[in-house]
Amino acid sequence: MLRIKRLYLFMLQSFLPLFLMTFLICLFIVLMQFLWKNIDDLVGKGLEISVIGELFFYAALSMAPMALPLAVLLASLMTFGNLGERFELTAMKASGVSLIKAMRPLIIFMVLVAIGAFFFQNNVLPISQTKMFTLLYSMRQKSPELEIPEGVFYDQIQGFNLYVREKNRDTGMLYDVLIYNVSKGSDNATIIYSDSGKMSITDDKSHLILKLWQGEQFENLREQGVSANNVPYRRESFDNKEVMIAFDANFNRMDESGMRNQFVGKNMAELQQTIDSVNKRVDSIGAEYGKSIKEMGYFGLPYYTYQSSPEGVLSIKQKEVTMTKPLDIDSLFRGSNPSFAKSYLTQALSKAKRIRQDYEFRSYTMNDDRRTIRRHHIELMKKFTLSVACLVFFFIGAPLGAIIRKGGLGMPLVISVFLFIFYFIIDNTGNKMARDGRIEVWEGMWLSTFVLLPLGIFFTYKAVNDSALFNRDAYTNFFRKLIGRSETRKLEVKEVVMNEVEIPEALSMIDGLIAKCNEFMNRYKGRQSYIDYWTQGYNRRELHTISADLEHTVDYISNSRNRIIILKLMELPVMKSLWFYHPTNYKWLGWLCAAMFPIGIPLYIVGTRTQDKLKEEIHHIITTCSELASLLTVDTEDTDN
Repeated sequence: MLRIKRLYLFMLQSFLPLFLMTFLICLFIVLMQFLWKNIDDLVGKGLEISVIGELFFYAALSMAPMALPLAVLLASLMTFGNLGERFELTAMKASGVSLIKAMRPLIIFMVLVAIGAFFFQNNVLPISQTKMFTLLYSMRQKSPELEIPEGVFYDQIQGFNLYVREKNRDTGMLYDVLIYNVSKGSDNATIIYSDSGKMSITDDKSHLILKLWQGEQFENLREQGVSANNVPYRRESFDNKEVMIAFDANFNRMDESGMRNQFVGKNMAELQQTIDSVNKRVDSIGAEYGKSIKEMGYFGLPYYTYQSSPEGVLSIKQKEVTMTKPLDIDSLFRGSNPSFAKSYLTQALSKAKRIRQDYEFRSYTMNDDRRTIRRHHIELMKKFTLSVACLVFFFIGAPLGAIIRKGGLGMPLVISVFLFIFYFIIDNTGNKMARDGRIEVWEGMWLSTFVLLPLGIFFTYKAVNDSALFNRDAYTNFFRKLIGRSETRKLEVKEVVMNEVEIPEALSMIDGLIAKCNEFMNRYKGRQSYIDYWTQGYNRRELHTISADLEHTVDYISNSRNRIIILKLMELPVMKSLWFYHPTNYKWLGWLCAAMFPIGIPLYIVGTRTQDKLKEEIHHIITTCSELASLLTVDTEDTDN
């Protein structure tokens, strides 16, 4: 029992530092991504360091859910990769500790991390997102820091364009100043030109003061009712003049209540409450719209609904009016006056357009409510998907690290980034499809989990059973068995022969081999059809028999002392049992493969070419065996002489 506790402590000591390190690295990466996306809203605004630091603090809290799954994947890969590379996993298994038992403390830890991530998503994340987005939008609305360049127009002051030809940075003097005041419109623009000037700002940073010297001011005096050809204007010359421009350089925080009412600022209870209230509103509005559609009058005929009479009120039941013949609207229309008919058409068209616009507006309102419901459902699902994603990534990373047995930041980092990008693409695709209403919300939000969960189960199964999943030799043998590769037979004359070659027996073996090869060639004379290839193929047992007889014959005749015979044996090919000779063992599977034309046709082309090469090999075996039989006969005659 003490050994197991030490093992648990050892596993935690190996995992926790790596987990903390990778989490900080991943958090730094996503923060840099956040900074890169919003750099234009932060630079040139004169913001204080404390405000930027506050934004990054809340951004770090908001980006933690994105960094956590990648950190879990990378840390588990590195931990078990290091253990496998140092043969510590092998030592654990040799001492009777299975991989699952070695993972047990980390599984418990990851369950705690998943639970903590859920509470973080529900309690902390709404607050941090509210403050982060409020700060970010406040920064976007802040006026940029006033820095007027030389030689170009500066248009960052609302309603004004400023031009300065030259400025002295030591004294703050501006030379050849040109000011366009277009706050009242371009037709009523005021233009000020001065030889020099100086700029300052009020103490409350709400106004900009321009002190100008030696200049002129031009102003249009256009008013209503004045002809465009006779527009009066005013020209003013001045020695010195002060111009005050409204320019708010302060940083004003927005109210957080607006962002708190959005889906990003709500916890589970608030999200569910909003979903229920909007659903109730949608149902009631839908029922009201349905009732109005049902009671709408058509052809100018109103629709009367049933009304009950209160008790004690005498109601007179009138006789129902039945029409002797059906009402023909077209005949009434044709019999009317042409001017009346035109007015009827105009009224009908205007009414149809009005009804269409009305229901387009109603449809937009309903779709907007449904979009709100989907957004809140997505945010609600996110609070669960993060926790499950951490567990799934752990069961991918830990077994995969035990399989590849590579530690450090090399191979684990490459695999982690690849898997996380794959997860990120699927998750964003599902999120967008759910947000647009193309699929159900739960399908889109759990799509990435459904895709990666079988991968985690597969890797865990392979790691527990010590499968050589990333063994290069295993894949080499698989592809060699699939497509094959020609091999040269290598034989040498034996110095010591234990069993001499009996020529009659050798000739009998050769004749039997030639007969089987001829029988095979006669059975498969032409190229197999598409259906025959997938449902029948070549007889694998017959090919195995020919290959076994060939090897037995070569092994027996290789005891010969004649070098020419040995060289002729080396010309015989080495037969392989390839997948393309007989692709399926079951006819139903062959029909299924044949039905998948985009895959079946290319494989059929490759397979038939492989079969043609096999026939060439068998034909070469027949020819070589005939020559070999002649050599053995000649060798027998020479021996007799």
